[in-house]
Amino acid sequence: MRKSIIFFLLAFFVLPASVHAQGQVKLQDGAPDRYIVEKGDTLWGIAGKFLKDPWRWQDVWRLNQDQIKNPHRIYPGDVIVLDRSKSPPQLAMAPVSAERLSPRVRVENLAAEAIPSIPPKAIEPFLTQPLVIEEGGLERAPRIVGTQEGSVYLGAGGVAYASGMGDSKEPNWQLFKPGRPLVDPDSGRMLGVEAIYLGTARLLRSGEPATVQIVSSTQEISAGDRLLPAGPMTINQYAPHTPKSAISSRIIGIVGGLANSEGGRNSIVSINKGSLQGLEKGHVLALVRTGRTVPDPQSSVSRDTAPKLRLPDERYGLAFVFRVFGNVSYALVMDSSRPVAPGDFLLAP
Repeated sequence: MRKSIIFFLLAFFVLPASVHAQGQVKLQDGAPDRYIVEKGDTLWGIAGKFLKDPWRWQDVWRLNQDQIKNPHRIYPGDVIVLDRSKSPPQLAMAPVSAERLSPRVRVENLAAEAIPSIPPKAIEPFLTQPLVIEEGGLERAPRIVGTQEGSVYLGAGGVAYASGMGDSKEPNWQLFKPGRPLVDPDSGRMLGVEAIYLGTARLLRSGEPATVQIVSSTQEISAGDRLLPAGPMTINQYAPHTPKSAISSRIIGIVGGLANSEGGRNSIVSINKGSLQGLEKGHVLALVRTGRTVPDPQSSVSRDTAPKLRLPDERYGLAFVFRVFGNVSYALVMDSSRPVAPGDFLLAP
């Protein structure tokens, strides 16, 4: 049976609210008639070889809702062909050519070779970490109360004692400390607290306190740091798609940066909207900065009293939503022509 196809494509060029029609699909100048998928490709890159606006992939491949939720897979060696005779042009998989093969058993780990929508390493560290904890949530979590050798700080290989695990048999744990509050830039409402990921630990012996060993660490671990059960990492397979309804959200901050730091391509941003407001994994949004207000240069009065002109809003990039909580989401900046800043907007068409 033919290998199935992953439409996990990640690039849609989201239009601002002022643009009412998407217009016709435009092919790249010199778009190929066929392309053989190579190891290391991403679906964003593949779509960009054919289309000027790669997010229009869905328009030319006709994904349905089931494929968006449970997309199939594209693998190295697959051939994508462009049919220019149709309007709009259509992309499809080339049929498998007949081969004369000797009987034999083949075992292939196709899942490991599937072409991803984005470089997986960009978001893997953020797929299992909670990232957002309700205010005061970490205060109820088990905590490190001491170390085996009396060390102040621990790293990988260190042994610590943790209080509050009870009779839990969960073998794997993650370590956190509370970070900065996540505050809605529009309402000023507290949406939660960002959890700073410190590393992982393995339960050696249950009890009060329990004994754990640090398996990995990204920062120094010390008494008072909190532990949460580590669930299995799940890489969801979904095709990027536009929100069904208008969504206007704003960037709260840049993950891993200071309060007012800026980011860029491949930065992770926190957003002040989540599943309760209609955001879902797979949404691709436009990064927009509000236009400044400047004095009218033609005015004959002073700059302070001159009439003001509002410059146009500037769309400068794309972000892909990959993790969604109730009132907060996280997105990977896929493209940006200027620094990404807290307070900037993420808009649906």
